[in-house]
Amino acid sequence: MKRVLTILAVLAAALGGWAAFQFTSAPAAPSPAAPSPAANAKTAEVWKSQSCGCCTSWIAYMEDHGYQVTVHDIDDVDPIKDQLKVPEQARSCHTAKIGGYVVEGHVPVEALDKLLAERPKGVIGIAAPGMPTGSPGMDVDAQPYPVVTFGGGKVTLLGKY
Repeated sequence: MKRVLTILAVLAAALGGWAAFQFTSAPAAPSPAAPSPAANAKTAEVWKSQSCGCCTSWIAYMEDHGYQVTVHDIDDVDPIKDQLKVPEQARSCHTAKIGGYVVEGHVPVEALDKLLAERPKGVIGIAAPGMPTGSPGMDVDAQPYPVVTFGGGKVTLLGKY
């Protein structure tokens, strides 16, 4: 048996397929508990004021939920909000881009997941307007707060979180 395996290995190497040849009796099955990193890659790009502590807390919250976050500390976030078409009534302290959407303020992962799963037509972003208490990064006196979507000149309630 050893000689047969050696001969097969030599033939595989000669044919350029050495990497494909395995000495195991059966190929290893992929583990359902460990999907590939590319399948789980979640990235966020955030623009915020360097002095904003609640923004830093929201970023930590997103990292705790599996996001790789790139942070841009800037003096004035309003030009970014203008460029990304965030409506005045939806604005908050920081702005992010996640999954092709604008994410404004302290949006919870549950609301973001809903947006990313549904991908409603005409929506360019999601927001937790203002700085609602109880939202991620504003973890005091938890109270239900609105999360809205926006796009096409409309701001629509997605839900209360």
